Amino acid sequence: MKYIYFFEEGNKDMKDLLGGKGAGLSEMTNIGLSVPPGFTITTEACKVYIKTGNFPEGLWDQVLESMKKLEEKAGKKFGDEKNPLLVSVRSGAPVSMPGMMDTVLNVGLNDKTVKGLAKKTNNERFAYDSYRRLIQMFGRIVLNVPGENFENAMDEIKKKYNAKNDIDLNTESLKELVEVYKKIIKDHGKEFPQDPYKQLELSIRAVFESWNNERAKVYRKLNNIPEDLGTAVSIVMMVFGNMGPDSATGVAFTRNPSTGEKVLFGEYLTNAQGEDVVAGIRTPKPIAEMEKEIPEAYRELVRSAEILEKHYRDVQDIEFTVEKGKFYLLQTRSAKRNARAAVKIAVDFFHEGIIDKEEMIMRVEPSTVDQLLHPQVDERAQKTLIAKGLAASPGAGIGKVVFDPDTAVILSQKGEKVILVRPETMADDVHGIAVAQGVLTSRGGMTSHAAVVARAMGKPAVVGSEEVKIDMKARIFQSRGFTVKELDVITVDGTTGSVYLGAVPVSVPGLSPELREFLKYCDEVRKLGIRANANTPEEASIAREFGAEGIGLARTERMFLGADRLPIMQAMIMSKTKEERVEHLNRLLDMQTKDFVEFFRIMDGFPVIIRLLDPPLHEFLPKHLELINDINELKMKLRESKTLKEMDAIIEEINEKDRILRTVMALEEFNPMIGFRGCRVGIIYPEIYEMQVRAIIRAAVKVKEEGKNVIPEIMIPLVGIEGEIRILRERLIPIAEEESKGRIKYMFGTMLEVPRGALVADKIAKHVDFFSFGTNDLTQMTFGFSRDDVEAIFMNKYLELGVLKDNPFEILDREGVGELMKIAKEKGRRGNPNLELGICGEHGGEPSSIEFCHIIGLDYVSASPYRIPIARLAAAQAAIRHKKDLNK
Repeated sequence: MKYIYFFEEGNKDMKDLLGGKGAGLSEMTNIGLSVPPGFTITTEACKVYIKTGNFPEGLWDQVLESMKKLEEKAGKKFGDEKNPLLVSVRSGAPVSMPGMMDTVLNVGLNDKTVKGLAKKTNNERFAYDSYRRLIQMFGRIVLNVPGENFENAMDEIKKKYNAKNDIDLNTESLKELVEVYKKIIKDHGKEFPQDPYKQLELSIRAVFESWNNERAKVYRKLNNIPEDLGTAVSIVMMVFGNMGPDSATGVAFTRNPSTGEKVLFGEYLTNAQGEDVVAGIRTPKPIAEMEKEIPEAYRELVRSAEILEKHYRDVQDIEFTVEKGKFYLLQTRSAKRNARAAVKIAVDFFHEGIIDKEEMIMRVEPSTVDQLLHPQVDERAQKTLIAKGLAASPGAGIGKVVFDPDTAVILSQKGEKVILVRPETMADDVHGIAVAQGVLTSRGGMTSHAAVVARAMGKPAVVGSEEVKIDMKARIFQSRGFTVKELDVITVDGTTGSVYLGAVPVSVPGLSPELREFLKYCDEVRKLGIRANANTPEEASIAREFGAEGIGLARTERMFLGADRLPIMQAMIMSKTKEERVEHLNRLLDMQTKDFVEFFRIMDGFPVIIRLLDPPLHEFLPKHLELINDINELKMKLRESKTLKEMDAIIEEINEKDRILRTVMALEEFNPMIGFRGCRVGIIYPEIYEMQVRAIIRAAVKVKEEGKNVIPEIMIPLVGIEGEIRILRERLIPIAEEESKGRIKYMFGTMLEVPRGALVADKIAKHVDFFSFGTNDLTQMTFGFSRDDVEAIFMNKYLELGVLKDNPFEILDREGVGELMKIAKEKGRRGNPNLELGICGEHGGEPSSIEFCHIIGLDYVSASPYRIPIARLAAAQAAIRHKKDLNK
């Protein structure tokens, strides 16, 4: 079996076999760009290795044969003492996983070849700098010697020779460091191999094994990357950025990945190797300065960037090295970008004629739109600035300072919000970044690991804040005269690069002009209507601002919880007769009418679905145990009271509490989720729903008289039996007609959230104008799960064991809940061909669930206000993805 492809044999479409890096190197080679020669070991070889722990049969022979060909191309020999060929052994998965797997540079150096390299290049310092780098990387990655041993040794040598940075170390100090590094490896019971081919074999094995290192597994889990892809390994002739001031290494983006601006963006370091830039060990220079320092190489970078962006039709993330003034490309891949940049780049590419409208829409992930609505630091708020750095990833992050990723995970599991503060982040920190509200580093640039990963995850980040002095042992950092201890709260502003003491007020931004334009294009493509779940007029206003075309769910129970309303509601529940209940409800009637007036005014010309009272009545009363405690405390007061008047007042209070307690106990249920709630309350206490219908229609009439277009839709919750909806319709339609007097057109419908309701949808549909799927409760009842309990007790274990692929309360269960929805849609339309169909559960704002709603042919989805932009995009993408199906 063929396991090896030279770069000339591959192309960009072979990512699954050659990994992203190998495919990119092949493509760049084939379009004539400057790439060092090399070959790629396929992901198939990695899969065999992961399964068996050994190279597949024939692989090592192919490696040896390929190395001979590489020697011919390079004009150097691997292991030769006079003119040694050195190689890098680079990981590269089919899906981009920046920094998650391992790479080993300078493979082939040993005590003899290092002398040959020094003589050949006439640069002894460079040769020993390369050798110490190999021993350090090989020791850490291949031999598993903890990296801090090498870092501490470097710090000691720098102190000894009074060197600020590693580039200030002279040849003698580097030679000493090489010996110190070899001793560190020996002290850990290992040996650094002097045989170059042993180095190569062990490096390939280590890269294969890095597919299953902890950080790679965490990253795959966070990004839903399959576990069985494996990594390819590219063996590339080394080119050196650490040969002096006319050599450099860097990372460049063909457009700014933070703003989307059409300008070459990136950083570089002279006299350095690649990991120096990415790890943030030294703060690099902006790419524009390279034009003055190494002008010829800069011009070649600009030319290559233009060719690659045009060729790939996407923004590229490029790694490059300059060796003695000659420019080489080491990698190209589609650039990770933040939400703001993703939208701008997609729209700009469309305007520039590079992509069409549909491809523009498909280029932006719905999750990135969510990031655009992340909180920003309120500019008007008073704040204490304690540090400034590079604004690497926008947004505001507020949390307690932690200095390591494991502490971040532990605290986040306890519900704490944290900011991860590090000198620089490494790939091993990814699990801490994932749970943090933001990231702050004292070293590193805009293309450092921290910046790249934070942007990809949508985390606010400030990097390279050199004034932040971190003491990892004392667990503090100091800056501008402030000392910040672990667990102190700070605010990281990734938009401006500022760090503030304490929690600074934040505000949620509106839609930017670029996002408005982008979503307008989405609206031209999508088939699904987009409505909002809104419980207050304020939420309704936000929903309209974000593009909602009506309200798909207004929950009326929230309106009874105000301080002026709850006592009336409680008195109504405590009433013994219908007359008493009506009296209290009449006091609520005007209040409810005012609530609905605001909804109708805001949604002028769009439908407003108002759900009548849904929760059990006991939820409006004090809790059982609270009442018992209150009564016991009053009884103690009674014993201590000294006057008859005081005793009478306490006895009266005890009797009132006892009356409420008896009502609570009478209404309490073992399982209120499937108990006396929803339409069942409306049937037993018809006066409650009658009051609400009066309020809805009165409000609609009032707003229509103001000259606005009003479209009220009255929704009955929890219907599972035809008789329930028939009785309620017979009672409520006359009330609506009495209030309307023909002035208002309204709709009457039900929330389908009981499985039986879906199965008899044809019968229910005869009595209603619309169905709205309440998938929160429909999921609970279909699975027999209590949402509040299952997520706390066993959901995570079910997901971990693969019992469930996704949490069904987050992503719609297509097999079960979805099947019920399909049955209800088909039966419902048979019972009423004009039936309007929508969804108003939390799933209405989740992209996969929205796609399913499009597939089965619902009329609209309804989402919480801040998820409206996501829903608009997801609906458009579903329409594009399934356009062929519809055409059939």
